[in-house]
Amino acid sequence: MTVAPIRIAAAQLNLWVGDIEGNVGKIVEASRRARDELKADLVVCPELSILGYPPDDLLLRTALPRAIEDGVARLLREVRGITLIVGLPEFAPEGCYNAAWVIRDGAVIARYRKQLLPNYGVFDEKRHFLPGSGTAVFELRGVPVGVCVCEDVWGPAPAQAAKAAGARLLININASPYDLSKQRERIEVLRARSAETGLPILYVNMVGGQDELVFDGGSIGINGDGAVGFRAPVFEEGVYIAGFNGGFIGQIAAEEPEEAAVYKGLVQATRDYVERNGFPGALIGLSGGIDSALVAAIAADALGPEKVWTVALPSRYTAGMSNEDARLQAERLGVRHSVLPIEAPFGAFNQTLAEAFAGKAADITEENLQSRCRGVLLMALSNKFGQVVLTTGNKSEMAVGYATLYGDMCGGFAPIKDVYKTLGYRLARYRNTLGQVIPLRVIERPPSAELRPDQKDSDSLPPYEVLDPILEAYVEDSRSIAEIVAMGYDPATVKRVAALVRRSEYKRRQAPPGPKITRRAFGRERRYPITAVYGDL
Repeated sequence: MTVAPIRIAAAQLNLWVGDIEGNVGKIVEASRRARDELKADLVVCPELSILGYPPDDLLLRTALPRAIEDGVARLLREVRGITLIVGLPEFAPEGCYNAAWVIRDGAVIARYRKQLLPNYGVFDEKRHFLPGSGTAVFELRGVPVGVCVCEDVWGPAPAQAAKAAGARLLININASPYDLSKQRERIEVLRARSAETGLPILYVNMVGGQDELVFDGGSIGINGDGAVGFRAPVFEEGVYIAGFNGGFIGQIAAEEPEEAAVYKGLVQATRDYVERNGFPGALIGLSGGIDSALVAAIAADALGPEKVWTVALPSRYTAGMSNEDARLQAERLGVRHSVLPIEAPFGAFNQTLAEAFAGKAADITEENLQSRCRGVLLMALSNKFGQVVLTTGNKSEMAVGYATLYGDMCGGFAPIKDVYKTLGYRLARYRNTLGQVIPLRVIERPPSAELRPDQKDSDSLPPYEVLDPILEAYVEDSRSIAEIVAMGYDPATVKRVAALVRRSEYKRRQAPPGPKITRRAFGRERRYPITAVYGDL
């Protein structure tokens, strides 16, 4: 049966948690653009778009319900001539719901309360929200349209209920964080729901960085036969139009290669964290190694070179090529670059500690002192000039504790905290396809912390090509030592890596936040006790 053609605008917005006035302003502007420029009948905004996501314990603030009411009142006054679906916390006498409201010409014509509340990984919705019930179906140009919220499309019941209530199109609003597998998983879920119900489904997601999460957008329209009829680009804020006439017809943005999507996500997360927290720019200790090179490139792309300050902090063990490569990269990026040798403070610490250390051979203590000298200098610059220090540790290092507390872990944000070392190399090579800013020698030379003569990471750790798959199995998949050994890895190596992960939990608790891009990131998603015995698990 042919239905009346409908133009739907997916408002893929970058929303700021707590900024109700600013978020409502964005929703109003998106609605006006959808109506006046895109000639849309319906504009769809993301989950909790009035407040931002995840709001966490902001939902407990006693002044919040009134502020949400004021935001809704503005939408009712200012959004006219177009139907709007908007996400918000709905406060009721019995508690709070994660809701979607449908607004048309000054009236709320339908309300839906999220039914399936995720309480795993980064999600903690049962802490604040009550589960809803029922359906919400409204008519748009003769077409019954059902509404649901995010997780509701990951289970069959809400979509089936909307179908039973007469819906011929389902709108799903989201605040779905990015990870490496998420885009594939989403489309599989949407196709499953569409196959079960025969309903076309429009999935609208937000974009932007929020502390340890980054949202990728990637709004998509799946037709009743499972075909993609519309897809917005990832990590690009905008209002994207999809035509609907029994199925979706619209732009279909190309799927991004993995490295491109991850890199865009890291840039987005870094930009939003630095700018929204009021920092005038970023400081990076640029060593001439792969990790700091990647972070410097991300920062320059996120903030602009004029807001990035790289600092080389050479010691007696720093190779000449490291200083040369750091300077060359800074020049290529167009960022401010300084050189602050640490020999004098390192010598002063050694002299001060000489009596206390008498009779003790030099060991990791002196190596860590060098890292802490660097941390002190970077934090001093940060205090004096206001820029935030971006730490350069990767997930492989954070997992096994190959990092120094109050040294290279000093800083306010960790852009590659969830990036395994092997992926970091791939990202560096990808970035150079956009313009060769990272010297090739940085990518090709063996990684080293340069804290003692001829030091290499492989002196302390298994090769990253071995380490990273073991970490993925142990950290992300929670596989036992026996299961990982059965995958073909050396038993002694697996036991050693697992022990390092366990012993380093206390370090990770003191690490700055960084964006999640894997299936299970350190931080709010992986909550292990510091003091516990579980060596054989």
